[in-house]
Amino acid sequence: MQFIPVLVLMVLFFVMMFGIGFILNMLMKTTWFPSYLFIIVILPIVVYSLWDRNNTLWSHLGSFQMVDYFTGIAGLVGALLSGWAIKKLRNAGYKMY
Repeated sequence: MQFIPVLVLMVLFFVMMFGIGFILNMLMKTTWFPSYLFIIVILPIVVYSLWDRNNTLWSHLGSFQMVDYFTGIAGLVGALLSGWAIKKLRNAGYKMY
């Protein structure tokens, strides 16, 4: 695992989820919807679609590399931070958000 590509991938997922979450928050006027959507979409994909039924859940989760976990966590942090940013903007009086 090389450090620079992993860092670039983490930043990419963070920025992508922050941007998508920010736009969804502006359009739908919901604060935490992108965070819930990220969890609802990612968990079934990771747990059910890629899971060999002969393995246990823990051995399946252990088969992922650290890069997979780092990018997933970076995307979740981006989604959570977009909700936090929208909430702060609304509390500051910006009604367009």
